[in-house]
Amino acid sequence: MEDFLFDLIDLVQSVADGLLFGTTYAMIGIGFTLIFGVMDKLNMSYAAAAIAGAYSSIAVFAVVPAPAPVVFAIAAVAAGIFGYVIYLLCFRFIPLASPLATLMATVGMLLLIDEIIVHETDGMPQPYPALFDDVMVELGPFGLRGDLMFVFAVSVVSMAVLLYLIYRTRLGIATRAVSQQPVAAQLCGIGLERTNAMTFVITGVLGGVAGAMIGAAVGVLSPLLSIPFTVKGLIVTVIGGLGSIPGAIIAGLLVGAFENMFQFLRGVTERDMYVMLLLFVFLFLRPGGIFSPSAGRD
Repeated sequence: MEDFLFDLIDLVQSVADGLLFGTTYAMIGIGFTLIFGVMDKLNMSYAAAAIAGAYSSIAVFAVVPAPAPVVFAIAAVAAGIFGYVIYLLCFRFIPLASPLATLMATVGMLLLIDEIIVHETDGMPQPYPALFDDVMVELGPFGLRGDLMFVFAVSVVSMAVLLYLIYRTRLGIATRAVSQQPVAAQLCGIGLERTNAMTFVITGVLGGVAGAMIGAAVGVLSPLLSIPFTVKGLIVTVIGGLGSIPGAIIAGLLVGAFENMFQFLRGVTERDMYVMLLLFVFLFLRPGGIFSPSAGRD
């Protein structure tokens, strides 16, 4: 009985840690969702650009020492720049009527970013600054890591700012108009290319924050992070419902909690396998995602 109680406490602890870290998955999922909602296309290089932004902040930090918050801000700015470059190279001058061309262009960009990171770091993990990593908040038999609480707080604030931009600013109105009726939006005087470019910059900044928080939570950045976080971001996007920002937030927390739970129950080697099974369950039971559009007559 005592062993069962200890196992239950450890399980709940793992789920709580997963929920805190799941906000990073939610931010990656929001980036995929926003770009898909505006352009009806997937940017497969999004997570790689987020990790590259975090790596860029390390490079700047190596030259000019700075406190951790400044490093995180540099990661966000760098990832925003990467987002704009990706838009120019993979979307701006490729006909939108060729979805496969843009998809393959972003896959190529993903591999290019990954190879540049491997080349510049010799494939070795790099330490990343963190805040409150020596803090542990005790709540009875449970403990909350200070660094994960910081990651959770920064992620929640970033998502709140993004939601404010989307629903309370003129840029947000333009973005939603372009996502719903691009031709009508152009007739109303909204610049399609400018709106698309700003969407990539904003999602890039959000991804940079996610990349920085991933590094801060794990303690290191590794070239092996790009593809796994691309896969996790796509899983979050599909489970939440393509184009749904609230769905991406809930799905990110869900995937984070289930990932840690599976890691506790089955070990780190089987963790990702069960996350994929979670995706298959959603595809079978609710293929449109958590916030799938309701079926009805047009």
